[in-house]
Amino acid sequence: MDQALINRIVEAALLAANQPLPLAQLRGLFPEDEPIPPGAVETALEQLREACADRGVELVEVASGFRFQVKAEVHPWVARLWTERKTRYTRATLETLALIAYRQPITRGEIEQVRGVAVSSNIIQALEEREWIRVVGHRDVPGRPALYGTTKQFLDYFGLKRLDELPPLSELKDIGELEPELPLDPDAAPAAAGVSANDAGDAGAQPQDADANPAEGQAGANAQAATDAGAADAAAQDTPHSPEAADTAAGPATQAPDDTEGRSNTHD
Repeated sequence: MDQALINRIVEAALLAANQPLPLAQLRGLFPEDEPIPPGAVETALEQLREACADRGVELVEVASGFRFQVKAEVHPWVARLWTERKTRYTRATLETLALIAYRQPITRGEIEQVRGVAVSSNIIQALEEREWIRVVGHRDVPGRPALYGTTKQFLDYFGLKRLDELPPLSELKDIGELEPELPLDPDAAPAAAGVSANDAGDAGAQPQDADANPAEGQAGANAQAATDAGAADAAAQDTPHSPEAADTAAGPATQAPDDTEGRSNTHD
């Protein structure tokens, strides 16, 4: 089988799939009775990536695998294809997500200490239903509070392969710098934002018109997760993929085995 045909097969598979395809799954397209040269799939991916240089889409690798997505420069026009009503997120929801992303594993109590206010159960539930966060273990203190971390779905949505691709927390000034695909609820915060690229059953959010689709209309591969200035001041010393808890008084953590969430630097 020649490389040109392999390229077309890989391209077609990526276009047909409704989610990112890992390298192992792409290799599985070619059974043993149809052998291909070693590294042929990797070569196909590289050639497809180069072929997109002057196109409106790009081939990127995220936590779950490879996918085609709309380039940021053309996203505003493509986003007009989607008119269904989507979700606007409250500032509290985005701040909670940002703290989990930057300071995981972290307990709900530690989030409350940083934010200075109670965290609604609806916010945690909404983020779990969105499959952006999950329980990764329990802190070894009385009551054994749950420890939260982000997932592969979180990385995929923001176009990230690893958590260390998040921008340094100290560089972010305001929650409005969060990924523009996640707009703030205007009734809950004054900051302006863009339009959601994906719907969500967020109990801390309100439906609004949206202009984008998560798999096809995500604008660019660079995600920006943030917290507000107060949370940034409290956590600026932290970096993505930090194993320390937000509260220095917190006890040691006992984490459950995790093969899906997005805290590791690499994903198989």
